[in-house]
Amino acid sequence: MLKVHEINTYYDQSHILCGVSFSIKKGEAVTLLGRNGAGKTTTVKTIMGMLSPRSGSIAFNGVDIAGMRPHKISKMGIGFVPEERRIFPSLTVLENLNFPVWGRGEEGWAIEKVYEFFPVLQARSTNKGAQLSGGEQQMLAIARILRAKMDLILLDEPTEGLAPLLVRNIGTIIREIKNSQLTVLLIEQNTRFAMDVADRHHILYAGKIAFEGTNEEFMNNLEVQKNFLGV
Repeated sequence: MLKVHEINTYYDQSHILCGVSFSIKKGEAVTLLGRNGAGKTTTVKTIMGMLSPRSGSIAFNGVDIAGMRPHKISKMGIGFVPEERRIFPSLTVLENLNFPVWGRGEEGWAIEKVYEFFPVLQARSTNKGAQLSGGEQQMLAIARILRAKMDLILLDEPTEGLAPLLVRNIGTIIREIKNSQLTVLLIEQNTRFAMDVADRHHILYAGKIAFEGTNEEFMNNLEVQKNFLGV
């Protein structure tokens, strides 16, 4: 579904991504792990067209999207939940949930299914986005993407700052996303959480892929965990 090949991305003259390559198959949940500053968020922003690589290619369903505008990439079926969430604070929860359907013209998860998995959003449906807690805003950001008909969902640090119960809830949602035949690229620092939900892992270190392997290979390689993640 997604093939990233030898992308090199810069911030001004700073070389952040140095020949990054990886691929994702339909229905997989795949991670990008790494310490702060490794290039994880830069990678997803490059995929989404928020940054343009100076070289390399990014193919989504066989179409090169490198350097394409973000709204065009979104319309092709890639949804992005950024670390800062970016819900609409002045709209109600329900208005936030309906916005992607208006924008893309197609419906993904029905509102009833969203409320089944996010009951707190149903209880807060008339509240403004700004009135929600951090955990509720994270749930709304994920649910909003699910309302649009996306094929690939990029989640940037979805568990950061959340209480353990909410982290478990996010894990349940990611597993349900996989069951719905959607594909997930998960940017994460919580290694235990990543091992619980993902099929394969990639570790970014100093802008390069330092490790790639299955969940079992990653779990059994304590040296890699220690050297690149400090686990």
